[in-house]
Amino acid sequence: MSNLKNKKNLSNAINNVSETTTNTVVNTTTIASNTVAEMAQKVKPNFGTKKEVTFMFNKKNYMIMLAGLAVIILGFILMSGGKSADPHVFNYKEIYSFRRITLAPILVMAGFIIEIYAIMRVPKAGEA
Repeated sequence: MSNLKNKKNLSNAINNVSETTTNTVVNTTTIASNTVAEMAQKVKPNFGTKKEVTFMFNKKNYMIMLAGLAVIILGFILMSGGKSADPHVFNYKEIYSFRRITLAPILVMAGFIIEIYAIMRVPKAGEA
């Protein structure tokens, strides 16, 4: 008789565990679906609303960049040249002149500094 009672108790315990597990799964699924629905509402795009397009640089930044590029190109143009009419003659004064050794590299470096300034410059509010 006690064996039969133990089997009934065991059967009841298994049924209780099964019901608890089923309830937990249903509750978890409900919570998950509610969370997904809430997330979908947050992510939902707002069609029909116009957003203002802003660019990283404005017109003044681009103008400063063009000026820096012009200074760099001028420096390279000043650095070029020095070709001799006779390939067997080395013209020391023309190759190592102030223009090619000092002025042109300074202009190139100044151009790069201007470019860095143009990139790092933050446009002021209301600036076009």
